[in-house]
Amino acid sequence: MHMSQGTQGTRGRGFGLGLALASALAFGGSGVAAKPLIQAGLDPLHVVWLRVAGAALVALPLAVRHRALLRERPALLTGFGLLAVAGVQACYFAALSRIPVGVALLIEYLAPALVLGWVRLVQRRPVTRAAAIGVVLAVGGLACVVEVWSGLGFDPLGVLLALGAACCQVGYFVLSDQGSEAGAEAPDPLGVIAYGLLLGAAVLTVVARPWTMDWSVLVGTAKMNGTPVPAVLLLAWIVLVATVLAYITGVLSVRRLSPQVAGVVACLEAVIATVLAWVLLGEHLSAPQLAGGAVVLVGAFIAQSSAPAQGSPEPVASGGAERKLSPRGTAA
Repeated sequence: MHMSQGTQGTRGRGFGLGLALASALAFGGSGVAAKPLIQAGLDPLHVVWLRVAGAALVALPLAVRHRALLRERPALLTGFGLLAVAGVQACYFAALSRIPVGVALLIEYLAPALVLGWVRLVQRRPVTRAAAIGVVLAVGGLACVVEVWSGLGFDPLGVLLALGAACCQVGYFVLSDQGSEAGAEAPDPLGVIAYGLLLGAAVLTVVARPWTMDWSVLVGTAKMNGTPVPAVLLLAWIVLVATVLAYITGVLSVRRLSPQVAGVVACLEAVIATVLAWVLLGEHLSAPQLAGGAVVLVGAFIAQSSAPAQGSPEPVASGGAERKLSPRGTAA
């Protein structure tokens, strides 16, 4: 007995949602592992370089395997490396030097709203009202999670850099979706990630100047809420889980969902990061943070369950009770 097209689409969407949640969990754990390394004496930009360069080394065999992409999709690889890898990292950490972490994080996670605008205005694809409501709820809840009111100092350059990180994150979601409907001709997402990491590492090498780093920190221990942890173990987590696994699951989730839906689900990264910091680093959550986390969850659920599949002929505000969602092809 063959499954109906609707059943296959629902299962594919559910698997895509699981990948998006795994990506948010992996990305969200990066800060918890990076903070002890920074407190042990590493510069934040050096931690970013170690993260991306280490992931690039892990992905090197994939780059060799998919070397044909250099000839077939050079623009896509360049865009992914400059925006999705180097751009997000560099702009975000530069913003942190001028404005509070919570404010920078909130501005960066305006990306789902920007993705929604890109999809509707530039690509002219349908977006439901529920998806827009989900974005509003997610951003509002995120403001509570990061307690944006605790650091409202206005620094124009810092805000501009944070907006740059948000725009680069839009590039991550949009570029990840490239080729999702091309079937067997779609660029392999693993190859795109591999070359994106290699290019991002090259760019960050110039910015971070790793030859000035205190390498001795990596052979010692770092304290996680008072507990000594080998620094190399934290670095391995950042490279393998918070970067390699995070990018792979993130790109594959966009291929199965859509940029706007995956973007809203990605807001959970901030919630996960805050909760992990509470559990592992002893950074306690306040009542507004807990409430904000719940609102983000609600917003993400509304967006992922209500947005139509990419390419659907549905109007922006369809009132129909039933919708047929076409299954999205992947290049996994």
